[in-house]
Amino acid sequence: MLRLSALGDVSNVVPVVKSLQQAWPEARIVWVTGKTEHSLLKGLAGVEFIVYDKSTGLKGMRAIWKQLEGTRFDLLLHMQAALRASVLSVGIKAKVRLGFDKARAKDWQWLFTNQRIKPRKKGHVVEGFYDFLDTLGIAPEQPSDMQWALPVSDEAIAEALKKCPCDRYVVISPCSSQRARNFRNWTIEGYIAVVEHLYRHYQLKAVITGGDRAIEQQYGQEIMERSSTPVLNLVAQTSLQGVVALIQRSSLVIAPDSGPVHFANAVNTPVIGLFATSNVQRTGPYKWQDWVVNKYPEAARTYMNKSVDQLSWGQRVRHPDAMELIQTQDVIYQIDRLMAQQPV
Repeated sequence: MLRLSALGDVSNVVPVVKSLQQAWPEARIVWVTGKTEHSLLKGLAGVEFIVYDKSTGLKGMRAIWKQLEGTRFDLLLHMQAALRASVLSVGIKAKVRLGFDKARAKDWQWLFTNQRIKPRKKGHVVEGFYDFLDTLGIAPEQPSDMQWALPVSDEAIAEALKKCPCDRYVVISPCSSQRARNFRNWTIEGYIAVVEHLYRHYQLKAVITGGDRAIEQQYGQEIMERSSTPVLNLVAQTSLQGVVALIQRSSLVIAPDSGPVHFANAVNTPVIGLFATSNVQRTGPYKWQDWVVNKYPEAARTYMNKSVDQLSWGQRVRHPDAMELIQTQDVIYQIDRLMAQQPV
């Protein structure tokens, strides 16, 4: 298997692994993935990992090719339509090299494969991964029937309990990953209002998570300092599996289009995704799409003068003000609606 990134995507590949293991229990499964992604996936039962540090470039690829030079696989699942992954795949010997259908094989991925999955128009990312199983004839009836779980070590569970001993809380991961023109972060003021609503109406304490980037630390610090209700700021204080363990025990997750919405989906924790710049139908938390605050159609109209149907599938709205279309009351409405149906 070849899927290097990103965190949300690799968490959505885990059900494919579990389906393969169930269908082919004797198969040796080797997964080539990124360094950060491995810290999330390590401990996944029955899987050998080969870790590629993307910062090493071609030198790191050559090291992996050397490591695998004596190995020939029956099947390569090339599950990342990106040029870097395709170049890395050149040194992986396999009889069958299964990739995306030509419409979804971005960055010329189809040149690096010899078989393709069944076409699907306007599918969710999860459904794209499911189509690998379907092409192999081992798919569950529906993508939602796949086994969803992430590995969570005993150390990660202990870490989460030590950092957050409270019984009832909400995980808020306010920031998305740093990419060029990737405007997915909601406002600090909006999060503060939501944090206060959760505590005053449901006695749910907010736990803020995130990485060590300056913007994430700024969000965590300001939300904690400016909120009039209790906030536990754990930004840059947990491992990735520690975050999953926190999410697993939480009553609810609130986050933009980022890894934590997919972590919550994987461990079946209710999640309210905040989306304006990306298409929920393609990248939203798969089993919790009905609970997303979805301003993508409004953002398309406002900043691109187009309807969603006029955009290419999955096209992003790259405008720095798009997430401000999400109003505090939109998020509170979804919180109240969720709590009415799934009281915690």
